Amino acid sequence: MKRRINLFFVLTLLLLDASLAGLAFFFAYHLRLNTETPPPLNIPPFSRYSGMMLLHVLSLVAVFFLYKLYHRQRAASLLDELGSILAATSIGTVVAVAATSFLYKNELDYPRLMIAYAWMLTILLVSFGRVLHARLRALLRQRGMDKARLLVVGVGETGRSIGEAIRRAPHLGYRLVGFVSNGDRSGEDLGAPLLGGTSQLAELIRTHHIDEVIIALPQATHDELLEIISECQMQQVNIKVFPDVFQIMAAEISVGDLGGLPLLTVKDIALRGWKLTLKRLVDVLGSGIGLVLLSPLLLLTAVLIKFDSKGSAFYTQERMGLDLKPFPMLKFRSMIAGVEHESGPVWAVRDDPRRTRLGTILRRYSLDELPQLINVLLGEMSLVGPRPERPYFVEQFKQRVPRYLERHREKAGMTGWAQVNGLRGEAPIAERTKYDLWYIENWSLLLDLKIVLKTLTQIFRDRNAY
Repeated sequence: MKRRINLFFVLTLLLLDASLAGLAFFFAYHLRLNTETPPPLNIPPFSRYSGMMLLHVLSLVAVFFLYKLYHRQRAASLLDELGSILAATSIGTVVAVAATSFLYKNELDYPRLMIAYAWMLTILLVSFGRVLHARLRALLRQRGMDKARLLVVGVGETGRSIGEAIRRAPHLGYRLVGFVSNGDRSGEDLGAPLLGGTSQLAELIRTHHIDEVIIALPQATHDELLEIISECQMQQVNIKVFPDVFQIMAAEISVGDLGGLPLLTVKDIALRGWKLTLKRLVDVLGSGIGLVLLSPLLLLTAVLIKFDSKGSAFYTQERMGLDLKPFPMLKFRSMIAGVEHESGPVWAVRDDPRRTRLGTILRRYSLDELPQLINVLLGEMSLVGPRPERPYFVEQFKQRVPRYLERHREKAGMTGWAQVNGLRGEAPIAERTKYDLWYIENWSLLLDLKIVLKTLTQIFRDRNAY
């Protein structure tokens, strides 16, 4: 049944791509007729271009297949897929033009403007179709279709974090069947039954009809991991392994030697030189444009806050930024004025009674964060980076969270990799730190763009903002 469902989704996706690529070619033909200057003369009817349209569609589908765009991973990022569509469509268009030149030679006119239109429209229409297809598939998975039965090996902090991540993402279609212990008995509620130990792994996979196994044992030895993976492979299930501390370190490692003795050199992956300049340039442009475009909203929000409750419209709070230097972070006031004079620094919680009526809405849609564009423009923050914490909490976290201080090697950000992956509010700071370190060690301008786009898409559907 699952194979039939997967085949159905693949075929519908293929037909959707082909249909939208053909439609893009049809629109490109007519756009060229209506926009080319001077107006073209003696243009053949569209029927003469049907063969070229067929080559366009076949070339794109073939290149999409080579790019594995019909072999979608369950947890694959839609933004990454759209990036692959851009590359695959570009190559597919070149292949289609080459095939047309070879088969038709001088028999058919195919102007560059029409080809450019076909390329752009194909990217837009196919991307739109893919988004709709992904949303439909996610909706069906949430309603019980195309479920993958999942088993998590490990009941420690990592295993519990994976279980929580699965529960936060019902659209992925995972059904967490249970946990398997490697001898460590957890006294905490796992949210799913503890089915047994690793010695029973093969039997548990068969008994519970498991489709996928996630091994959450970052401290396991090499031999232990190999044994567990071998047991899973014999049962023909998909296997994923949560990385250990070495695997979340910088990927840029060079091999050298010391008098013939091989050594690995871990490079300093902090932003330096032109990368730092480029990121700062993007921050200045992004914050400047954002402040200009959002100025009416900022003014309206400030006025509404003054009418809603006593106190100033803005709230300044000391946070720790780059190299643990404190800076005043700006926010719209969303809580009762002076409420922390009695309680002292405390963590925000869901349904916080300290919020004002308007503050509830501001925090729900993260509108209280918009004044931080000023912090970005002044260079105290970045658009993307680890979220800054208050000095009181930093002192606590650096004592009990491994590598916590390393997240202060870069500027704090308005949004970050942890936030777009659902780690907000009361999410464990240790898990947030792992995501922040991964971001720092894998920074790229494209990754920043991806985080910003994911942030914008999550504003109206994030349930962890409070």
